[in-house]
Amino acid sequence: MFKAKRLMVPVLFLSILMLYGCGDLGDLTPHDTASLLLPQFKRSEILGFVAGFGTTFAAVPDLIAMLRRRSSVGMNPTMAAIMGIFQILWVYYGLLIASRPVIAWNIIAVLINFLSVGAYFHFAREENRRAPAAMS
Repeated sequence: MFKAKRLMVPVLFLSILMLYGCGDLGDLTPHDTASLLLPQFKRSEILGFVAGFGTTFAAVPDLIAMLRRRSSVGMNPTMAAIMGIFQILWVYYGLLIASRPVIAWNIIAVLINFLSVGAYFHFAREENRRAPAAMS
């Protein structure tokens, strides 16, 4: 609780700073301009690529841990499958709005989630095959 109160002031300050940066406070929508570093991209696309990187690779540590353990223990394939299915919808949405970051990151995320589901079923099958042998 104490940490939450300590974070409130910096978050409030950054929020006010962002609103102030929007210019006229009657119009709170930021204006998207070309990036200074990559003029062929808009600032929103650069931000989309950075944000997408984090959310796309959030499932990778679980996949790596499962591959290192060579076990399906602790993995929930239903969650990964649901995420993969809805990320396919995000790819379609990205195509509809012509957003390169949405398309690119969600294609990669679909592959990661379905790799996780595939690895889960592979290791679960191996574990089930070994289980009767261990009982005898």
